[in-house]
Amino acid sequence: MAMGRVKRAWLRVLQRTLNPLTLRMARRGAGPFALVRHTGRKSGRTFETPLILARVPGGFVAELTYGPEVNWYRNLVAAGGGTVVWKGRPFEIGAIEPMPTDAGRRAFGPPASWLLTLLRRHEFRLLREAGA
Repeated sequence: MAMGRVKRAWLRVLQRTLNPLTLRMARRGAGPFALVRHTGRKSGRTFETPLILARVPGGFVAELTYGPEVNWYRNLVAAGGGTVVWKGRPFEIGAIEPMPTDAGRRAFGPPASWLLTLLRRHEFRLLREAGA
């Protein structure tokens, strides 16, 4: 129970400090960040979340750093998709699929894949482009 509160508090800190900076970079297509646009499950509002994604044929690979309980992921699953803005260009996402750990790590290429292995990251999802 206490660990859940610590995790939520950490996510709030990131949301208020790091996210505004990475959001600006993602909107400009700068740096390694992509923008995920998703609709709130409860509010119906549109949200934008900056993420580092790997581009693969037919879509994008996302590493679920904070697990599958984060809002951007839950919103995409509930809506059956959303939009990824990659280097300033929008891509409609039509499906979200689990991805094997090894394939997910490889999608990011070295040295990011080495870091993901070192950090023991194992939850990856394929955000498949609509019509791909």
